[in-house]
Formats: sequence, structure tokens, C-alpha cells
Amino acid sequence: MIEDSGKRGNTMAERRQLFAEMRAQDLDRIRLSTYRTACKLRFVQKKCNLHLVDIWNVIEALRENALNNLDPNIELNVARLEAVLSTIFYQLNKRMPTTHQINVEQSISLLLNFLLAAFDPEGHGKISVFAIKMALATLCGGKIMDKLRYIFSMISDSSGVMVYGRYDQFLREVLKLPTAVFEGPSFGYTEQSARSCFSQQKKVTLNGFLDTLMSDPPPQCLVWLPLLHRLANVENVFHPVECSYCHSESMMGFRYRCQQCHNYQLCQDCFWRGHAGGSHSNQHQMKEYTSWKSPAKKLTNALSKSLSCASSREPLHPMFPDQPEKPLNLAHIVPPRPVTSMNDTLFSHSVPSSGSPFITRSMLESSNRLDEEHRLIARYAARLAAESSSSPTQQRSAPDISFTIDANKQQRQLIAELENKNREILQEIQRLRLEHEQASQPTPEKAQQNPTLLAELRLLRQRKDELEQRMSALQESRRELMVQLEGLMKLLKEEELKQGVSYVPYCRS
Repeated sequence: MIEDSGKRGNTMAERRQLFAEMRAQDLDRIRLSTYRTACKLRFVQKKCNLHLVDIWNVIEALRENALNNLDPNIELNVARLEAVLSTIFYQLNKRMPTTHQINVEQSISLLLNFLLAAFDPEGHGKISVFAIKMALATLCGGKIMDKLRYIFSMISDSSGVMVYGRYDQFLREVLKLPTAVFEGPSFGYTEQSARSCFSQQKKVTLNGFLDTLMSDPPPQCLVWLPLLHRLANVENVFHPVECSYCHSESMMGFRYRCQQCHNYQLCQDCFWRGHAGGSHSNQHQMKEYTSWKSPAKKLTNALSKSLSCASSREPLHPMFPDQPEKPLNLAHIVPPRPVTSMNDTLFSHSVPSSGSPFITRSMLESSNRLDEEHRLIARYAARLAAESSSSPTQQRSAPDISFTIDANKQQRQLIAELENKNREILQEIQRLRLEHEQASQPTPEKAQQNPTLLAELRLLRQRKDELEQRMSALQESRRELMVQLEGLMKLLKEEELKQGVSYVPYCRS
């Protein structure tokens, strides 16, 4: 009991620390709730180092912790959630250079406490799998289109059509994030939220889902989500323009230009806090800029647009097929791995501190899983190759087959000759290098003692120059042979592909 109360006390202290640092940023002075919410969530994202993690890293961590096939409504305890976050941040540190390592324990603690404050305010110690996936997908870095595609895969059926009940559940969970940063009155969940986004009489596919959520403006309840990504993209954008209110000589981030006042521009801090000077009013319409273009570049763009016949506006996203790609069913190739117990899964996928006895077990199970996948892919490819070679559609006439075999034999003989020539060149280079070392051994002291040695030293130096020239010529010849060898190998592979050996991609679940 004493230990539990101590842990709860530490948890509350860490939560208060995160929110106290957020208040110290003075973000509540931002006038517009959309910018205020996006700035607060961006602060949490950077404080927890989630801006360094993209959606693919999140998917891989969920997969390693066996959450990809779990029922989304299953609730996980705090220990299991901490194991997922440990996998994310320990893998992040492996990808980061040694000079940019993060404090893993602090990141895990801050994010864990924020998720508990957002999705478990009553303190039950459990969060649903669906809520964890939606929170991590929303707060991680990366492209918004990739994140929305993953979210759509969680709320759609097998035919690629959105299920309105799951979309309502998504809004119910994702809108807890603004509520956690005290923006619930502006972006809290209501029963009309889902109805305001899509019409229930219409089937919504992936393209329609992306069109709606990436449109300008997006649905009102999620207007802060694309702004969060724009905010991340413009943090380091420089504008060589003076702010008309604070008179700063340059701007970083967003730039705002009044559509009524002549050449009136504000930096993001002045606009967010409602500063206005002269004849300008906060009621004037302002245009947001995320980049700086010189007047000459603006003129060039205007001329190119006026001379262009086609529309220069690019689509918001590429068009995806309405039917989702089904993963390959490889169960008949390799028998399924026996399902481990929940405790084994928890300990094997967690990333504990150094010195823990579970590190070896986790690494072994991860490597075994990868080995099984590689064996599965190899067996499936071999089976497809056997089937394609035995199928009547791939059979060829005897003269064609004999001609192909002769051509392949000639190519292999030529490759063998080039490899032998390459080995001879390497041996010659090694011999010349040894002679060069021997030629450089006589010292000036010995040469001064005997005039004959001095003459031999000159000859050796001349021989050394000749050997270096010969070596460079041989190396150049070797490079040319390697280029020819690579070209022949490509031709050989293309010939094998024509005979029916094809590559079969492996789809992740």
C-alpha cells in the first residue's frame, strides 16, 4: 500500500510538472482556440520526443508488442502500455546519432502520464488498445496523409468502407487530447461531431476520408489536427520581413498579411495574441503564409500560371484504390507459431533497463520471429517458382529452351573469365604494392655511405614511379571490368525473370 501510494504521488507530481511547464510557455494568451490547441499539443509532442517518431515506427512497435491483431476494445494495464512506449523510445535511440540521444526514461514517463491524464482521468489504470493507437497515431510525427491512412484502416471494414460507429469512437478518443490540455470547451466531443463530418447516407472510402480531413477548412472538431502539422513544418521557416507591430526585422514560423491594410504584416506571436496597430483591426481578414517568396519569384510564378494551359493546383493526396489490398494468406506454407501467454508477451516485448534478465529473452524472441518470417517468405517464393516452372503456360519449345540455356552458359562463362581476370589484377596489384614497399626501404644514411647504393636508390625510385603508374592503370582496368560484370549480372537476372521467376512481396499484417 505504501509503495502504491508513493507511485501515485510520483505520477501526480510528473503530471503537474508537464502542465506547469506548458503554462510557463504562456500559450493561454493565444487568442484563437485552434492555434492555442495546436501549440499546446505541439509542446507535449516535442516534450515527449514524439516528433522524432513517425507512424511507421509506431506500427512496428505495436506489432512487436503483439497489439496489431488484438481486439481494439481490450484494455491494457499501465505495465503493458509502458512496454509499448519503451519499445518506441528505445528503438528511436538506436536510430539517432550518439550526439542526439534522448532521455528515454524521461520520455516514457512524460508520455505515459499524459496518456493516463487524457484517457484514464478516474485512475483505473487501464486504457483501451483503440485509444492507445489513436493517441500515438495523432501525436507522432511524420506526414498527416500516412497517419490518416492508418486511422482509416482502424475504422473501416474489410471492403474498405468507413464504419460510422468506429469513426464516432475515433472522435470520442482523439478529442480527449484537446480536453487534456484544457481545450475541452472548444474541441470536446459531442454527439453531433461525427454527423457534421460525413453524411450517413453516403459510403465513405479512403479517398473520401482523406478529401474531407485534408480539405481547407477541415471539419470543425478536427481543425487543430492539420494545423498541428503545419506548425511543425514552419518552425524553421525564415521570413525577411519586418513585423508591423513589434517591428522585429525578421520572422520565424507563420507570417500573416492583412487583406485590407496596405503592406501590413504580422509575425505569428503578434497575430496569435491579437496585437494591432494604426488603422489595422483584429476584425480584418488575414492571410497566412508558410514560406517567403521574393518579388521576382512571385512574378515568375504568376507568369508561368498565366501561360500554363493546365491547372497548376496539385491534388491534396494521390488516389488510392477503393478496395484495400488483402495481405497474402501464408498459413498453408508454414504452420502458425503457438500463441504465447499474456505474461510472456508482456515480458518478452518490454524494453527494461540495463542489467535486466529479460533483455536476452526479448532479443531472442524478436530474432526468432524475424527468422520465421524470412523462412516463410523463402518457402513461399520457392513454391511459386516450382508452380510456375511446372505450369503449362510457362512451357517453351525445345529450341527456345536450348537457345536460352546456351546463352546463359555463355554469359556465365564470360562472368567466370572476368572474375579470373579480376583476381589476376588484384594479385598483380598486391605484388606491385610489395615491390613498392621494398623499394622504399633503403634509407639516405645507407646511400651516403656507398655511392653504388645511391645509384640503386635512384633506379628504385624510377621503378617505383613506373609501378605506381602500372598500378593506377590496372585499377582503372579493374573498375571497367567491374562495370562490365555488373551489366552482365543484370542481363542474367533479366533473363531469369523472363523464364518465370518472379518476386512476390510480403505484406505486413
